[in-house]
Amino acid sequence: MYLTMFLSSVGFSIVMTSVWPYLQKIDSSADGSFLGWVIASYSLGQMIASPLFGVWSNHRPRREPLVVSISILVAASCLYAYVHVPSSHNKYYMLAARALVGFGSGNVAVVRSYVAGATSISERTGAMANISAFQALGFILGPAFQAAFTLIGEQGVTFAAIDLQLNMYTTPSLMGAILGIVNIILIFIIFREHRVDDLGRHIGNINYEPEELNSQAESEEAVDQVAVVSSNILFFVILFVFAIFETIATPLTMDMYAWRRTQAVFYNGIILAAIGVESVFVFITVKLLSKKVSFLNNTII
Repeated sequence: MYLTMFLSSVGFSIVMTSVWPYLQKIDSSADGSFLGWVIASYSLGQMIASPLFGVWSNHRPRREPLVVSISILVAASCLYAYVHVPSSHNKYYMLAARALVGFGSGNVAVVRSYVAGATSISERTGAMANISAFQALGFILGPAFQAAFTLIGEQGVTFAAIDLQLNMYTTPSLMGAILGIVNIILIFIIFREHRVDDLGRHIGNINYEPEELNSQAESEEAVDQVAVVSSNILFFVILFVFAIFETIATPLTMDMYAWRRTQAVFYNGIILAAIGVESVFVFITVKLLSKKVSFLNNTII
């Protein structure tokens, strides 16, 4: 699951800094406002898919929604690499590709819920911190890969037989598709699902029996709703700030520093990679602090 989160994160962030230059290249009618819609389409797709995959994973083996969502992600990444092919309305094809990438990324909810159900209370905070760390690592390496791919250039290599331009814009997306295929293979070969209770005791197979559902409903009544709502609001604020940065960083730096498209993709990739390194240190700190707090609570009890 850590690897699934990492690969999904790489597949998302690897094209983040190049969306605006690529959009300008394939469709001259696209403006900054349309870039906002392209960025928003990813989040909209993920927002729609997350509850659907979540409900699916509650009643079926989690391997099913994971494989389907990653397959959608792979197909969308391939579509992104081909949005330059149509003779018109290319920007709408990019919009559709990013929406499908977001839809495929709805598996984040499945990953987090599985890890929550496969860990005891004492392990859970650390495991969640690890998930966030792997997600941040994906954010680091994605822009770093994109920065490295600028060496290919805007023209790159063209394979006329399959209408594929392998350049600094399409190569990252295709790499994301390859990583997705690797992820699917690993899920089939390695992933073995199990669940434990809060004390870490194995509680059988993944299929929910009626009595299990009743016991879960009873336990949910004791959930601190204020804490849940507060956490959701904080998470929303974080993603809101991140979305703003994702939308305006590349066009803003191109305007302010007169960077060419290649320079903007390269330098913004380095900036985002540096931000990701900082976030990993934060997640590690949270994990260490959570262990310390858990130890103090056990000592007091």
